[in-house]
Amino acid sequence: MKTVAGLLYSKDHEWVKVEGNEAYIGITDFAQHALGEIVFVELPEVDDEIAQGDAFSVVESVKAASDAYSPVSGKVLEVNEELDGAPELLNEDAFANWIIKVELTNPSELEGLLSDKEYAEFCEKEA
Repeated sequence: MKTVAGLLYSKDHEWVKVEGNEAYIGITDFAQHALGEIVFVELPEVDDEIAQGDAFSVVESVKAASDAYSPVSGKVLEVNEELDGAPELLNEDAFANWIIKVELTNPSELEGLLSDKEYAEFCEKEA
């Protein structure tokens, strides 16, 4: 299982890359591996308001459909439209292919997320 230093992680297997008051959010390598071959990603609308813990996307694979939960609250600024035509990009590199970009509305929520090392330990216990 791959993790990336400098990103933050949720126990729901999403990652967050913070840039100032904005954050990119995607699913982790652990999540894409558990899902298997991804065939569809439902994207939210730009300007949607999401709260920490809300489902913001559905990721469908040949095995199952799974909600992706937002690790932070924010307003959706962008969605990764490349995933519309090529959802398998999440299988190829889950960390290079974000799902949404949000404007953070409560940056203190970042403090409750895991570092790459903490997340790796969490995944070892789940496996």
